[in-house]
Amino acid sequence: MQLSFLRPLYDRPGPWCSVYMDASRDTQDARAQVDLRWRALKGDLLGQGADPVTVEAVEEVVRRHQPMPGDYGIAVFASRGRVVLTEYLSAPPLRDLASWSALPHTMPLVAQRGEQVAWVRVLADRTGADAMAVSAGGVPRRAQVRGGQSRQLRRVQPGGWSQSRYQRAAMEAWHQNAGDAAAATADLAERVGADVVVVAGDVRATGMIAAQLPARWQDVLVRTDAGARDVGADDTLMDDITVQTVAEVADRRIADALDRFGVQEDVGAGLDAVVSALQRNQVDTMLIVDDASADGELWVGPEPTEIATDPAQLAGMSVADPQQVRADAALLRALIGTDADLTVLAPDEAPELTDGVGAVLRYVDASTPGRGNG
Repeated sequence: MQLSFLRPLYDRPGPWCSVYMDASRDTQDARAQVDLRWRALKGDLLGQGADPVTVEAVEEVVRRHQPMPGDYGIAVFASRGRVVLTEYLSAPPLRDLASWSALPHTMPLVAQRGEQVAWVRVLADRTGADAMAVSAGGVPRRAQVRGGQSRQLRRVQPGGWSQSRYQRAAMEAWHQNAGDAAAATADLAERVGADVVVVAGDVRATGMIAAQLPARWQDVLVRTDAGARDVGADDTLMDDITVQTVAEVADRRIADALDRFGVQEDVGAGLDAVVSALQRNQVDTMLIVDDASADGELWVGPEPTEIATDPAQLAGMSVADPQQVRADAALLRALIGTDADLTVLAPDEAPELTDGVGAVLRYVDASTPGRGNG
């Protein structure tokens, strides 16, 4: 999981208000319930010492955000009277939460987002295509391709002196329309950095589009005859295939991270080893078990790599005033500051992961903890 979307939170000084709240408005009394939840969180923030100006900035977002249909949540991060990041959550948080701390409390957000897979889906027929794409950050993009060739799209029945000419015209029109759709698909895929491309709809059209896609997108292509561009057509099966395909890509990423971690033979395993690797800008990908009850702490200085299990370590780095913060908050800041990735695991995916955390390293040398002196 790339964490660059969180970078604005670490480009500004704290302390930070971090709020996670069920903002669902799908019942008659929903507005009153949201108001009650916010009042409780507001009181919690003020009780923790949050400054009123920053709390008011969060309140403005909570009360005036654009509602979404169904059940959902919001996460709001603010510092020094300014909201820096607001994220919609696809489902309400496990529990409402308000935190006032030196670092933003971002672990619940990244745990709920999970592996972010960029994808493109194209629904095609012989006259054109509708395409949509979602980036790894969840930003949707759309394109509609109306066939440049709309005449003679139906091949004639056998018979008649002009049969061959009409059939050739139809095939040429189908091919050109498919080429336009393939170009639009490749453009969307390029813009979002697609990990998977799903081409659905008319069998002949999807085949022509697939054949005209650049090789790099054919390698991540999934074709299906589910879906139709007809008004009122049922898209359930096409949606299911898209969700399944995206989930498979996410699962492969997690499996790959676990495999790469496994071949290190315990190097990078456990909190001490991960902290040491982050100090040395050595982490490629950190693995962490999603545990909402985790409350461990670490010590940090002003810089992302100034992270330690003991304040004495930071004194050796000339950090004058170490601060004690949530361990997951410190780890995430260090990952973002060193351009490292994150893989969030369910408890049953890594039951033996020491301290619930490990790291795939960019390099290993003689001084790497766990490697020994060989």
